[in-house]
Amino acid sequence: MTSMGQQRWVVVTGASSGIGRDIALTLYQYDYRVIATARRDEDLEELRRLGLTTCALELADSASVDRAINTILSLCDNALYALINNAAYGQPGAVEDLSRDSLEQQFAVNLFGTHQLTVGLLPALKQGAEGRLVTISSVLGLVAFPWQGAYNASKFALEGLTDTLRLELYDSPVKVSLIEPGPIRSRFRQNALEAFQQDINWQDSDHANDYRRVTNYYAASDHPTPFTGSPALVTKRVLHALSSPRPQPRYYVTVPTYVLATCRRLLPWRWLDRLLVKLGAMR
Repeated sequence: MTSMGQQRWVVVTGASSGIGRDIALTLYQYDYRVIATARRDEDLEELRRLGLTTCALELADSASVDRAINTILSLCDNALYALINNAAYGQPGAVEDLSRDSLEQQFAVNLFGTHQLTVGLLPALKQGAEGRLVTISSVLGLVAFPWQGAYNASKFALEGLTDTLRLELYDSPVKVSLIEPGPIRSRFRQNALEAFQQDINWQDSDHANDYRRVTNYYAASDHPTPFTGSPALVTKRVLHALSSPRPQPRYYVTVPTYVLATCRRLLPWRWLDRLLVKLGAMR
């Protein structure tokens, strides 16, 4: 395999499965020195068996994030080339059925913990001749889907924070990119279903009938969403963001992202709302 990575240190969060795992293993093959993070000991052990350096990280726990920052800086001796913020989960549920606790938990992982980790590692990224910060967002950071209010909100906020950081780092050695996948084969839907069953009292909701359809979608094993892509599609954009002298500020992944980004730009808001309601009803 090519030595594209030149033994540069790269952190990949959420590397236990799906997109994060594919990114971590592919970068390792490309000669990057990968520090893969995960929450569970068994996942960390599996990643180590595959040859990766690992670090425990629970983004919802600020103490865990602090420990991870110290561990990562020690492992790479403050010589960090890239941070790939991938770890996240989705909390389904109508906005009116979301408790404050479930919304705070969604933001704790998808925004607050990611922000804390980024800020903690940014000095190491800035001290080299070049550095890369790549954040995996979602098509739902561009448009909102019904029943995804918590996840929509966390990704909209993450994109706003990342866009601002990119502007503030404009004259620094660090290049900042957002990657916006549409539907990708991963454990995302299974994890979302677990969060839904744990935090939403859906049987007593005004949206109970809609929730039956939503839960069927999340429980399906054959990825019913059209144009569902593989994690390798995201990894391809990550490789470009890490190796290009001029990485793009945004990368779209899968047909739905391209289509919905175009619709958001061209359609009147009422037309866009009708489209998104219909798409939400298909889930």
